Amino acid sequence: MTVYLLRRLLNYVVLLILSTFLAYVLASLTFDPLSALLGRNPPVSAQALAAKRAALHLNENVVLRYFSWLGGVVHGDFGQTVTAGNVTDELGRRLLVSLRLVTIGTVLGAVLGTLLGAYSAVRQYKVFDHIATAGTFVLLSIPVLVLAPIVKWIAVQINQLSGHNILQFTGETTAGATGGLFAEIVDRANHLLLPTIVLTLITLGSYSRFMRGSMLDELGSDYIRTARAKGLTRGRAIFRHALRTALIPMAPLFAFGMATVITGATFTERVFGWYGMGDWLVVGITSQDVNITCAVTFFAALSVLVAGLLTDVAVAVLDPRVRT
Repeated sequence: MTVYLLRRLLNYVVLLILSTFLAYVLASLTFDPLSALLGRNPPVSAQALAAKRAALHLNENVVLRYFSWLGGVVHGDFGQTVTAGNVTDELGRRLLVSLRLVTIGTVLGAVLGTLLGAYSAVRQYKVFDHIATAGTFVLLSIPVLVLAPIVKWIAVQINQLSGHNILQFTGETTAGATGGLFAEIVDRANHLLLPTIVLTLITLGSYSRFMRGSMLDELGSDYIRTARAKGLTRGRAIFRHALRTALIPMAPLFAFGMATVITGATFTERVFGWYGMGDWLVVGITSQDVNITCAVTFFAALSVLVAGLLTDVAVAVLDPRVRT
């Protein structure tokens, strides 16, 4: 088991280096970080442009620049932005914003979606299954850039009908809010409510459909019929055997879903005014900033690969055959 995990970890390190190398080279060859300076009025002097080009190491070979950047990353330095900001400091702040935003919604959506899918499979072709299927297909057919504004519009209508700002829909917290620690926690929770609902609904639909299909495969298996023939009740056969086995193919979906949603909640962040990793990636691409784009890419790749390692562990726990 240990050798298996170490071998997988080595593969992930190689994949991390390869993915960040490709992202860095592609961004370096296509971006022009000085384009924003060229359009200024009064124009920036040639000496200032040359100094900025030297500070960003734009005159060096792109491969050498990558390994120089990677060496800094190993020591916790992701470089400077085009505007001379510190990428590392901003990365830490943006990461905390994204984690606060997506963790609850993703976990809640995964748990509810799994339970809904499992129960729909048990109640196959019953009224509950038809309602759940229709509801999840509706959720899957609505893009987040449509669902998020709809939820925001509903919040606006509720606030107008009540005459008070019951639901907050912009930003992480209310500017200038006072009242102590408890009031701050309540205010932050209020701002978190609507984007959490959006992320939960988006996540719930996909998890439900995957879990329903996986559960149906297990319910029709020979070992379930054998367990029932030996006297095991239907409920015990489902929860002790079918559910655990059905979760095995779901483990990668859980891990990779949590990893990718951190940088994939771009539309949710934009609609509700949360400035996290997804929003920062848009900023980096718009400003043609190589270091910002590659810092987000590095974290996204690292998240996916860590998720892959956790998936290997989870599958080994659920499936004893993997341990040998």
